[in-house]
Amino acid sequence: MTGRLVSLLAPLLMGLCTASGLQGQDDPGLAFEVHEHTLENGLRLLILPRPGAPIVSFVVQYRIGSVNEQPGQTGIAHLLEHLFFKGTTSIGTTNPAAEVPLHAAMDFLQDSLLATEARIGAGADSASLQALREQIRTLEEQASAFVVSNQLDAILSENGARSLNAMTSEEATTYFVELPANRAELWFALEGDRMANPVFREFYAERDVVAEERRLRLETNPGGLLYEAHMASAFQLHPYGKPVVGLMADVQRLTRQGVEDYFRRYYGPGNAVVAIVGDVEPSRILRWARRYLASIPPGEPPPPVSVQEPEQSRERRVEVALDAEPILRVGWRVPASTHEDAPALAMLTSILTGGRTSRLHRRLVLGDRIASGVAASPGPGQMYPGLFSIEAYPRSPHTTAELEEAIYEEMEKLKVAPPEESELQRIRNQMEATEVRRFRSNLGLALQIAESASLFGRWDDAFRFHERTRTVTPQDIQRVVRTYFREDTRTVATLVKHRASSPEGSGRKGP
Repeated sequence: MTGRLVSLLAPLLMGLCTASGLQGQDDPGLAFEVHEHTLENGLRLLILPRPGAPIVSFVVQYRIGSVNEQPGQTGIAHLLEHLFFKGTTSIGTTNPAAEVPLHAAMDFLQDSLLATEARIGAGADSASLQALREQIRTLEEQASAFVVSNQLDAILSENGARSLNAMTSEEATTYFVELPANRAELWFALEGDRMANPVFREFYAERDVVAEERRLRLETNPGGLLYEAHMASAFQLHPYGKPVVGLMADVQRLTRQGVEDYFRRYYGPGNAVVAIVGDVEPSRILRWARRYLASIPPGEPPPPVSVQEPEQSRERRVEVALDAEPILRVGWRVPASTHEDAPALAMLTSILTGGRTSRLHRRLVLGDRIASGVAASPGPGQMYPGLFSIEAYPRSPHTTAELEEAIYEEMEKLKVAPPEESELQRIRNQMEATEVRRFRSNLGLALQIAESASLFGRWDDAFRFHERTRTVTPQDIQRVVRTYFREDTRTVATLVKHRASSPEGSGRKGP
């Protein structure tokens, strides 16, 4: 590390080393004194005391995401993320007993609707289908008389909560919030109730919200539409090829009973990690965890991902025609983040697009001035072989073909000659600065250690990965570019500007 970064990290390092005795570790994150406990039902607790501001960050991560969904169920994890805020048998309702028959009637009508659709054919419509939908809406309006909207949010807000939110990814579903330290027990009481007694009220209205979210993020968003086409072309069998938000046909056919069954099976404590970072006493946290969470059934392991994407033997290309400005996405098949080459690939993203001094930014944006922006990233997930993608936006009147040619030229330069050590050191310095900033956030740390433990088994996995990036050499960069960045492993997606004059004149073209 540079002298400046040493001076920035010194107070933190001294405190960490004093607390844990791990003076020999280079990465300060590895010196955190995280208290680990596993309850009888399999729930993993990670507690990191950080005296100071009387604030505590709570993160719950379930190791289940879109990759675990079966055909016909895409989007179920994301819909569950929404529904988990709808309350319980005691929160979010004025009369839980009155809701039950209304929910049952709605669900019966939904089953009838699906059976009618199956009988008359997919995509068909009829007066009987419209009547069933209207009856469901009427019953949901009747049930709304007993709903206290956003009561969970209101309870937490009244007790000083902030940052209440959730997210679903390919491999996890995560919920998080920050609370004053003297309200920590409240979180356990609320979360225990939510894990054990959720009620997925306002189901059909919320399903419509998710469908509209899909329209906004993907179907009417040029970048989202291109991303979906790119992933579908690159991953033709593996679930990485399906969007986290789900396919519209699947989302609109999800049922409350199906979603509830899915939750009961896979969203149990045995599949969850709870990370708690802030002004806490570990023994007290453990006592509350046992009181409120230990009696909840563990649930089942998530459905395994047994499908492997076949080896790619030729370049794939997909084109999306839309009345929008052109975009280019180029992706190469790369191994999972657990692979020994992953640190070098992570460094490569910074070499190519990590700031104004990065190679592609200097070439495309500042030098040739043929792009308005460019970014590189691995994805879409972490646990399985993925795609190293570069996305670029041509500056008019330049074309995506010009950007594509320039990108390939820069990749060839790395194959011929490795980067200078000084270039890698600049990136390491940037990473160190990012690490310093990350340590200031209890919530950021809680999210990081929860994800590391949930996906990879160890809370310090991300810190160890960062440690491994420090040993990446220029020759490592050259090697991974030569190994993975080949024409036969490449998938190219292009958004082509098209002024549609009729429904037949727009849409997506296949590879």
